[in-house]
Amino acid sequence: MKKTILLVLILITGFNFSTKAQLTTGDLTGQDAGNPIQTAVPLLNITPDSRSGAMGDVGVATAADANALYWNIAKLPFAEGSSGLAISYTPWLRNLADDIDLSYLAGYFDLDARQTIAFGLRYFSLGNITFTNIYGNILRDFRPKEFTLDAAYAFKMSKEFSGGIALRYIYSNLTGGIGQTESKPGQTVAGDLGFYYQKPMEMGGKKSQLSAGLNFSNIGGKISYTEEEQYFIPMNLRFGLAYVLNLDDYNSVSLAFDINKLLVPTPPIHALDTLTNVEYLIGKDDDVSVPVAIFQSFYDAPGVLNADGSRSVIKEEFREFNYSIGAEYWYAKQFALRAGYFYEHPTKGARKYLTLGVGMRLNVFGLDFAYLIANSQQNPLNNTLRFTLHFDFAGLKKEAALEE
Repeated sequence: MKKTILLVLILITGFNFSTKAQLTTGDLTGQDAGNPIQTAVPLLNITPDSRSGAMGDVGVATAADANALYWNIAKLPFAEGSSGLAISYTPWLRNLADDIDLSYLAGYFDLDARQTIAFGLRYFSLGNITFTNIYGNILRDFRPKEFTLDAAYAFKMSKEFSGGIALRYIYSNLTGGIGQTESKPGQTVAGDLGFYYQKPMEMGGKKSQLSAGLNFSNIGGKISYTEEEQYFIPMNLRFGLAYVLNLDDYNSVSLAFDINKLLVPTPPIHALDTLTNVEYLIGKDDDVSVPVAIFQSFYDAPGVLNADGSRSVIKEEFREFNYSIGAEYWYAKQFALRAGYFYEHPTKGARKYLTLGVGMRLNVFGLDFAYLIANSQQNPLNNTLRFTLHFDFAGLKKEAALEE
């Protein structure tokens, strides 16, 4: 049935066409119900690369590579190489289908010692969907897809500090025009703004480095699939710290920690007063403009319902922060072991998972692998192996020079 297939499609993408919760005054009994934030284009929030994917989805302050375009464009002027390319592949819902996947291409090039430009392409294929009418007759086959095109610029302002901006075109076609109401591909544009700071240090006579990053991503217009409604994309704020300790000439370890928050309104509770039959909101109206939504996202939650009937907005706002921690060990800058953990509050999505991975770097290319083990709700990436292939063009030039 067409409606059934559309519902399955919505569930696969993680996108809700309706976020209203209707309660009566008799329902407000102190239960701590979930109230997750809903956005369109979930592609924008999926970790595309295997290095960060193996470290619990940290990345805003870790050492730079081509995938910094996703995590924090400001890191790129501090990358070791003058240019690079990364290609990533992530199977999605592998336990249910074998034709749903995310592909990611990212590259960068130094203009000079201070300036770097970058580009990227993300492509999310949701496999083949067969649409039928109410009688079960096949209407057509369609492959839903989403993709983004990125261009970015980063500038080193000092030996320790840099900033960067990115522009992004977003395309999302979920139904191919088939539905109860006339639908269309969603399109919008967005931007990123990032800052990065790194400070060389010493600990116990050993060289080390402390880094900090701040990144605003996907700040842009709403997206629409019909003429009636518009939906927020996952505008996001991420702050992170990373510390690298060089144990000796061959061994180094690093720890990284990220805090993440969506800059999107929390869905209010639509409550009904049974005495007056008047509907009212608990929380803030989420039908607002993008600038208002960004600021409102810090104080608009309906609040956690306490035992005495009062509501704590601050408690719910803190629940909307996600936390990631990751560790990485390198031997001779050639072989890496990684692990991490991601936590999301049970009322905001309940994602909790452990990640593991390995990495390898040679003169010209490198490989990263990541594996995710979910320990809460079912995760689309549970027990899935992801990989990223890196190319170092500076290494290629060195090899060519040696051959000469």
